Amino acid sequence: MAAATHRYVALLRGINVGSANRITMADLRAVFESVGHTEVTTLLQSGNVVFSSPRVLGPSAVIALEDELANSSGVRCRILVLDAARFTAVIDANPLLEVADDPSLMVITFLETAPPATLAVPPDLEPEQLVVGADAVYQWCPAGVSKSKVPQSFFRALGPAATARNLRTVEKIRALLD
Repeated sequence: MAAATHRYVALLRGINVGSANRITMADLRAVFESVGHTEVTTLLQSGNVVFSSPRVLGPSAVIALEDELANSSGVRCRILVLDAARFTAVIDANPLLEVADDPSLMVITFLETAPPATLAVPPDLEPEQLVVGADAVYQWCPAGVSKSKVPQSFFRALGPAATARNLRTVEKIRALLD
């Protein structure tokens, strides 16, 4: 009988943005494979990895991934790893799907831990909408993501591993999980 495998999504924060933290997707796949993961697939250049593992991954496995990435490529970044069920649950919990008519303008910020209890949605964002969930922040940016009125201080308060993807990318990642 074959050993059970567990499916995961890894979201790397801040790679291949401008000239900083550059890594090819082939090298990124090699990092995941070098620590024992299989069925490693990358999507786009922004650090989206879908993979399988023969074991349940905890915080020490994520640190090992971050260290191996730094050792093999010189790129040091935070990696947020979500099991397939949690990743899918975050997508399905999106309260803004009814208003989002363009998936490239709908952003989900995935969180490593629950948001701080003191986190408040900034006022006067309209026509933007922002909802803080248990595992993610959902943001509708009808004027464009680059024109968001949400201050960077709001996102910094979410922690160093919080990382955002637009809904178009998130749905492509979900398709890779299937």
